[in-house]
Amino acid sequence: MRSRRSDRAAAAGFLAPFLLLFTAFFALPIGYAVYQSLLAVERIGPLGLGGSRTVFAGLSNYRAALTDDAFLDSITRVLLYAVVQVPLMIGLATILALLLDAAAARGVPFFRSAYFLPYGVPGVIASILWGFLYVPGVSPIIDLLDAAGLTVNLLDSGSVLWSIANIVTWEFAGYNMLVIVAQLKAINSELYEAARIDGADAWQVIRHVKLPLIRPAIVLTTVFTIIGTLQLFAEPLVLRPTSTAINTSYTPNLAAYTQAFVNNNYSLAAAQSVILAVAACVLSFGFLRLVGRREDDR
Repeated sequence: MRSRRSDRAAAAGFLAPFLLLFTAFFALPIGYAVYQSLLAVERIGPLGLGGSRTVFAGLSNYRAALTDDAFLDSITRVLLYAVVQVPLMIGLATILALLLDAAAARGVPFFRSAYFLPYGVPGVIASILWGFLYVPGVSPIIDLLDAAGLTVNLLDSGSVLWSIANIVTWEFAGYNMLVIVAQLKAINSELYEAARIDGADAWQVIRHVKLPLIRPAIVLTTVFTIIGTLQLFAEPLVLRPTSTAINTSYTPNLAAYTQAFVNNNYSLAAAQSVILAVAACVLSFGFLRLVGRREDDR
């Protein structure tokens, strides 16, 4: 009996720091955002000059967010971005990981570090660096294209979203690659030897041995990328002064930021943030559910 109590006390002691930090930095901020989204500031007195008071608004902020054409356009834009960005990111990371795993040269650690290095560059700095390569008159790339007779504007309404996608891919492909490489290194080399004895060539080893075994890493990085696409913020915010195509509600995060810190409408910003969080959960768990069903069908 005493041993059980001591075991429970030890387990509680180990869990307490995690539960404390989880509650303080995850549960409470989410709860406060939900609470804030149910409030509204009401002006009183003639012409609203009598001051203000906070009142319970119910779901009116959510209704306002979901009927705001600019906010809905930002969600549609980010979903379109995700349809292209997620497969591109994961495909590139997987190809790089497979190439590094198959290479036997001494330079592999160097290239692995070089691919991962952009992840250490903050998104704001990366956007500034790439912004110089996008602005006409400053970018050597655009100057070379102009000299070749090709007129390209990487910051107009038809191109700026994919210019942002290029920055994000440059930033995070190396990180996702490293996760997949770690999974590849965990594969028992005897499986490769058995496949070669059975007559499998390099492509067949990749298709029938490596790809199935790195499936968990690919699923994990895909979930990370889905969440990251919905959180798109720093890149359009930094590029906004250089592109007329990026407005104050270009992405959902940018729309919530504008409502909170430009329009001082914290309740509407909280409602938009909650909607975005729910969308991220639905897409992430929906993808995991889809992957799980395919796994069960096999």
